[in-house]
Amino acid sequence: MRTFICSVICLSLSIPVHAASVLSVGDGDTITVTEGSKRIKVRLACIDAPETSQSPYGMKARKKLQGLLPIGSQVTLRTKATDRYGRSVGEVIKGSTNINQSLVGSGNAFVYWQYI
Repeated sequence: MRTFICSVICLSLSIPVHAASVLSVGDGDTITVTEGSKRIKVRLACIDAPETSQSPYGMKARKKLQGLLPIGSQVTLRTKATDRYGRSVGEVIKGSTNINQSLVGSGNAFVYWQYI
């Protein structure tokens, strides 16, 4: 058990953490942020939300994310990977709230293990 806990702590420490500002919300699991002078598209890790064309759930998921992350919101990114489209994949934290988990908890997204 001690080895497992140490592994989790070491893994957590190796995940890059960046401060960013929200520019836009694409859909229920994708945002665009600025980090310094860089513009970055971010796919929220470990979740999947309906596409905006999947009415009415896709637009509901997007509106929920827009409510959680209004334009200009200051967030922390825990980048885990880059996907095949060149997007950063990671956790988005606003204050003490994990936005990825909030979307799942509200029923607007579900856990998707491909990005772990």
